[in-house]
Amino acid sequence: MAKDLTKAVIEIGGARVSFGAVKALDGVTLAVMPGECIGLVGHNGAGKSTIVNVINGGLTPQEGTVASDGERLDRYSITIARARGVRCVFQELSLSPNLSIVENTRIMHRELGGFGWRGRAAHVIEKSLDQVFPNHGISSSQTVGDLSIAERQMVEIAMAFSDAGIAPRLVILDEPTSSLDASLARQMLDHVRRFVAAGGSVIFISHILHEILETSDRIVVMKDGRVVAERPAAEFDHHSLVEAMGSVAREDALHRSARELAAAPVVIRHQAAGLAFTARQGEIVGLAGLAGHGQTDLLLALHASQSNSWWPRSDSLVTFVAGDRRLNGVFELWSILRNFSIASLGDLSRLSLVGTADEAARGGEWKRRIDIRTPDMDNAILSLSGGNQQKVLFARALATRAPVILMDDPMRGVDVGTKQEVYEIIRQEAAKGRTFIWYSTEMDEVRLCDRVYVFRERVITAELAGDAVTEANIITASFEVAAA
Repeated sequence: MAKDLTKAVIEIGGARVSFGAVKALDGVTLAVMPGECIGLVGHNGAGKSTIVNVINGGLTPQEGTVASDGERLDRYSITIARARGVRCVFQELSLSPNLSIVENTRIMHRELGGFGWRGRAAHVIEKSLDQVFPNHGISSSQTVGDLSIAERQMVEIAMAFSDAGIAPRLVILDEPTSSLDASLARQMLDHVRRFVAAGGSVIFISHILHEILETSDRIVVMKDGRVVAERPAAEFDHHSLVEAMGSVAREDALHRSARELAAAPVVIRHQAAGLAFTARQGEIVGLAGLAGHGQTDLLLALHASQSNSWWPRSDSLVTFVAGDRRLNGVFELWSILRNFSIASLGDLSRLSLVGTADEAARGGEWKRRIDIRTPDMDNAILSLSGGNQQKVLFARALATRAPVILMDDPMRGVDVGTKQEVYEIIRQEAAKGRTFIWYSTEMDEVRLCDRVYVFRERVITAELAGDAVTEANIITASFEVAAA
């Protein structure tokens, strides 16, 4: 990193980008200096992904300039950005699932070509994995498709920080901890600070605001395609940051009395490894512990036990909100409305024909209720930001009549204002008698649950309820050895 530390690694000046009538960027200026971490925050649709695509070279602004190290770049592309040390970890993971980690590393680093490239690629990615995630337990020979979503995210992050001849200078991290548990997230954030201390630059996008506040040197707040606030991170706290984003976080007052919940009937019972699992009517049950330790497997087992294997039930007991929306959630070639209504076709059909007017009306109701950011529900699902796609999946589940909602970390990448709205909907639906079984990697969400089962090594090691649902108790149960 021998570049001039007084000049911006990348500087965007007055960038304007429009997609039809939608102004994605409206005159954004942003300079990224060496040796700083910029926290970039804003609601879904604020323009964060667009400015990232401009910086990454994937999108040319219709107006504005791009400069690097004091030099204006009239032609700028992904290739030029990479040559200048710009790397990006997108919220939607981009590794090729049919290739090994080593082969994916070769694709990213062109300079690894030639005889013996496999050995060199393995050394590059293994060294980076060891630096970012000590004791990660991942083999570079593994096929990416065989990895858990947390492991894939770890590999993508390590690949962005890897050096195969062109050292990373600016690493853009878009929701990098969304699939990581607290321990892995801490390892990654610690590495970010080491990278920045050594002169590197990071743009850090996250809806987990305490990560932004404790990791960033400077925070940039975007809204409606503009920068609306920009100042040192030390001048923000959680409340002022949420306020700058344009919403006010509400205090959480969710826990109901143990006596009230104990009187409710059990709606699901499952004998898992360790403690038996039960969920009662109107209860919000959390699944916690280190990522990949059996929480998703339990959700899938619960869904399978309550679903027909050969024909979907019109009155299914359960519905599912997937965490990996690209793999298990959205139908990429369909519209937003079709993605929303697919689980409710039984209620929208008469004589096997879907009532399009009823479908549009219900879609419009949930668009307003959960604030899906689109001018038209007939637009393609991939026209939405990742967070808005997740809102569609959540609305899809809630629009069904299923009394039990299984949620596999569904709020990854969703902004804080929308999260608060969704939490309120969960409260309202639970008060009506609906049951939620909720796996989350965010401690703030786990603490919203009435009861929490903690997993370690695919065994339920603890059951916490009410005031016992604390971060300290969950961490303790996550790391202690399961009883034989």
